[in-house]
Amino acid sequence: MSLFNPHKPDFAEYDAETRRIFEATIDFFEGKGKEWLLQQDRDRVWFDDFLEFQKQEKVFATLLTPSAQANGDPNKRWDEARVTKYSQILGFYGMSYWYVWQVTILGLGPIWQTGNEAVKRRAAQLLDDGEIFAFGLSERDHGADVYTSDMVLTPDGKGSYKANGGKYYIGNGNKAGMVSVFGRVEGLATGAKTQDGYVFFVADSKHPAYKLRKNVVNSQIYVAAFDLEDYPVREEDIIHVGSEAFDAAINTVNVGKFNIGFGAVGATQHIWHEGLTHADNRVLFDTKVTDFAQVRANFTESWVRLQAMDLFSERAVDYMRSGTADDRRYLLFDAIEKMTVSRQGARVYELIADCIAARGFENDMYYPVGAIAMMGLPRLEGTVHLNMALSLKFLQSYIFSPTDPSLALLAVRGKAGRVPDAAFAPAFKATRAAIRAAKPIGARLAAASPDLPPRRRDTADDTYLWNQGPTEGLSKVVFHDWRAVYAEWAELPNVKLMLEQVDAFQALLGATPLSKEQMRDLDLLLVVGDIFTTVAYGDLILQQAGISSIDDDLVDSIFEVLVGDVSAHALTLTRKPSLTNAQVKGANAIQRRPAFDAGRSERVWADARATSGTYSMNP
Repeated sequence: MSLFNPHKPDFAEYDAETRRIFEATIDFFEGKGKEWLLQQDRDRVWFDDFLEFQKQEKVFATLLTPSAQANGDPNKRWDEARVTKYSQILGFYGMSYWYVWQVTILGLGPIWQTGNEAVKRRAAQLLDDGEIFAFGLSERDHGADVYTSDMVLTPDGKGSYKANGGKYYIGNGNKAGMVSVFGRVEGLATGAKTQDGYVFFVADSKHPAYKLRKNVVNSQIYVAAFDLEDYPVREEDIIHVGSEAFDAAINTVNVGKFNIGFGAVGATQHIWHEGLTHADNRVLFDTKVTDFAQVRANFTESWVRLQAMDLFSERAVDYMRSGTADDRRYLLFDAIEKMTVSRQGARVYELIADCIAARGFENDMYYPVGAIAMMGLPRLEGTVHLNMALSLKFLQSYIFSPTDPSLALLAVRGKAGRVPDAAFAPAFKATRAAIRAAKPIGARLAAASPDLPPRRRDTADDTYLWNQGPTEGLSKVVFHDWRAVYAEWAELPNVKLMLEQVDAFQALLGATPLSKEQMRDLDLLLVVGDIFTTVAYGDLILQQAGISSIDDDLVDSIFEVLVGDVSAHALTLTRKPSLTNAQVKGANAIQRRPAFDAGRSERVWADARATSGTYSMNP
């Protein structure tokens, strides 16, 4: 069981300087108090107080400067374990504070990937000076479509360029000491097939040719629209050209979007404290609100989903930190952290809203501050649609991985000819069991499985994240044997049901594979992806449950929820008009009723309810 409590924080896994920064940040917000926090949000006050605090404490400089640019400071490094934990802390106190940190990370991404050492030195100095950064990618007419840009660099005939064009939806664009701007060079080809003309350069938001137009949102954060009008770009301001610029944009988003799930975890943990404590101390109709069956059910589900979010996120850090050119499994879990964890957070908000009702919208509650942000998190740094499309690139290599005998079965079936739809599913299940029992085959399959990464809370600098290279070859990423992870928990009723659902999912894809037309139907593929990514979500939850010695009651309750989610996705799949009758039957076969256990639910609820009143933000 894990629940962040600022009054009793546990940062034992981190080094002394990291603990100091985390604790100083808690002291800053608790010292200001809840009334100040809500007033600042309500009046849309810029973050001068917080930014002065982080400048004095060297927060951004310490946590966001790679060791290669640290000038000998042993506390500076890019360490995803502490970057994500800080994202969680800021999310706990307000997603606006998380946002100013988040877009600074994005702005630094192209800079830390460049070979332009002078720009890196400038960035490191700006961080030391307390400055923030911005990521100039999106444009009003093109969104985050990196293939298309109207920001154009025109050679001036003197070895430099003039930049002209607009950027839109650029966080921190009002105050950034350095803005990483994506564009193209006039006259050079750009597009999906050639990236010769792409360029990244750095701009100064204080330059007179940098025209700040407006804040495009009504919020405490500043999300800028700005234009560059004959902005002078020197050769030394250019940080990436050609395909390298394109890759830098994608890889920056890969690193930055990982923080979104952690912000969601922090925000949902705060409203858990606030919502449960309110409901557990309120009496209606001579009954404590938390004794009403529907309220208890909502809070129990919220608790279970929140624990699952935290378990997945903790384990995903290990994959991010252990990534290499030969092990890019992190890219799948990165996308799931962004889209699934943030959507789960939004679901928790919805469940708790039904428990606290109108109280949640009063002006002394944190709830409305987080509620607006939770609507946005799944839609930042690439929508759920884009991240699901990315995740689907891993479907075959994960679900039908070389370590899974089902892949061998499908290969045999492909050579033997198509098996009738009605006969394939039972044959698939029976034959796969036989393949598993064949030790020589099993040994070969096991040998192909990469190891699970160790827990990574060491003080290493995560240098690979800024050296990811070209964004290609994703379908060739090899995954571990996820079935072996599930097998360790298969005695739990709902884990067993999930495995049955995956068997049926594999049978659906194997017996009635999607046609070429269906493979172009993103509305259909998004639902297929929801089923697939729930399996991977459960994989890391189980891995972390073992590491953290989570009890069976909580794990089985998490999978009770996940079995229900997969069944709901399967039902949605049956309603897609492009499915054949055979595919509808296959989708129906995925559905399972979760295994319920009143005693287990009672024990989980008791653990959850025990957190009532354990934290309230200083007034």
